[in-house]
Amino acid sequence: MDSAEILLARILCLAYPGRVIEIDGDFARVDFGGGTIREGVNVSLVQPKIRDYVLVHAGYAIQIVDEVEARQTLKYWQQILAALPEDRAAYERQLKGGL
Repeated sequence: MDSAEILLARILCLAYPGRVIEIDGDFARVDFGGGTIREGVNVSLVQPKIRDYVLVHAGYAIQIVDEVEARQTLKYWQQILAALPEDRAAYERQLKGGL
C-alpha cells in the first residue's frame, strides 16, 4: 500500500447500515447485527420508519437503504473485517511503514 492509499484509508468517511428498531422523536435505536445495538442515533435527516435500514455515519442516519442493499453491504463489511489481521497493532505498524 503506498502513502496515497494509506492517506485515503485514513480520511475516508464510512457509513454502516443498521435496522431501526425503535424511534423516539429525532433519535432511534439501531440494530447493527451481531448483538450491536446503538441508542441515540440521530434520524432527523432521513425520518425512517421502524424496520427501515439506514446508513449511519458519526451518529447520524444519512440515508435510508433497502434491505437487499443493506444486507449486501453487511456481507462486504464481514469480508473486510475477516481479512484484517487479528494483531491490529502490528497491522497499524505495517501501514505506517514499520515505525
